[in-house]
Amino acid sequence: MAYNPVETDDRAELRELQGERLRATVERAYENVPFYRQQLDETGVSPDDIESIDDVTKLPMTTKEDFRDEYPDGLFAVDDDAIRRIHASSGTTGKPKIVSYTEEDLDVWSEVVARSLVASGVEPGDTVQNAYGYGLFTGGLGLHYGIEELGAAVIPIGSGGTQRQVELMTDLESDALACTPSYSLYLAETAEEMGHDPAELPISTIIFGAEPCTDPMREEIEERLGVNGIDIYGLSEIIGPGVSNECHEAQDGLHVWEDHFYPEVVDPATGEPLPEGEEGELVLTSLTKEALPVLRYRTGDLTTLDYDTCECGRTMVRMDNVTGRTDDLLIVRGINLYPSEIEYTVLDIEGVAPHYRIDLSREDNMDVMELTIETAEGFEGDAADLRETILERLSNVLSFTPDELTLAEPGTIGRTEVGKVQRVYDHRG
Repeated sequence: MAYNPVETDDRAELRELQGERLRATVERAYENVPFYRQQLDETGVSPDDIESIDDVTKLPMTTKEDFRDEYPDGLFAVDDDAIRRIHASSGTTGKPKIVSYTEEDLDVWSEVVARSLVASGVEPGDTVQNAYGYGLFTGGLGLHYGIEELGAAVIPIGSGGTQRQVELMTDLESDALACTPSYSLYLAETAEEMGHDPAELPISTIIFGAEPCTDPMREEIEERLGVNGIDIYGLSEIIGPGVSNECHEAQDGLHVWEDHFYPEVVDPATGEPLPEGEEGELVLTSLTKEALPVLRYRTGDLTTLDYDTCECGRTMVRMDNVTGRTDDLLIVRGINLYPSEIEYTVLDIEGVAPHYRIDLSREDNMDVMELTIETAEGFEGDAADLRETILERLSNVLSFTPDELTLAEPGTIGRTEVGKVQRVYDHRG
């Protein structure tokens, strides 16, 4: 059952709608965002050149570096008095990517998340425990308002406090849980320690996102917790969670809500569009966003697109689960991190040398990060105090702490004389 009839529209009608919305989006971007006006002028494309959705390939691409260069609000298309909310996501230089929403944008966001919830098997009147982080991160509030839009009850518990999560889940008989896939396994372990059988917890659905989930990991989640594990996808630059979602009927790819977000898959090296079914980099164009219209955003996520009608009856294209990324973004237990962000956060602490390494491994299908940092030459302070300072700074700035933090003697981390220094050692296969 679809939440919105457009989900099952004839594709010819959908493409006509996409073309109309693309023309309006390009016009909005050209008239209100100097960055896009310059990019379009340099490309030789004007809003009048957009006659159908096929013309999307004429448009310039947008990258995460563009968000960085236009920080904080250079990509905004509305005045401050029209903005109703601001969120942020991680950036490569320690500065976040700032995103904004008008009242209409928030309504659209709530509606596409409600669609995603229905696709996941959630119904009005259900109780959804929202364990995504609230605040500048789009996950918590994005799911929250979509749950309310659907007419379900939300428990806004946020991330962490796992014993409390289990208690409330049991006492309030939650029907669904929204969290990262790795956190759901951690919750299962905690429930066992508390004397519960995870499979006997009341939840029947887990909606997971914010990090990749392999099929073996999904199978373990479903088996250990006795649930349907449903994948949700989104990114702040486009809107947040709710760009696409699996349906519980098929669990065979994530339906992209194409009336709001137009997807392409391109060759990561050339940027050229790839044929249907070939794996490449996902590129998304917002079709209705008012505050922050985005043209052909290079997500860095690798996937494929399938335009066949799904067994659930939805005609909207399905993207495969993201298999990897084209950049060096680290996703550990749902937290997005760049090595440069860790460097930016800790290297101004007295007693820390500018040499570190990150080791990533996987234990029981859960990501584990070990961070090793050298102490500065001549450091004579208390190592325990320095370690606590580093952990506190990481928590306060990045809302993240490594599973293990090792302080190494000066000169013990490998150096290189030629080429780039290797900071990340990924042992996850």
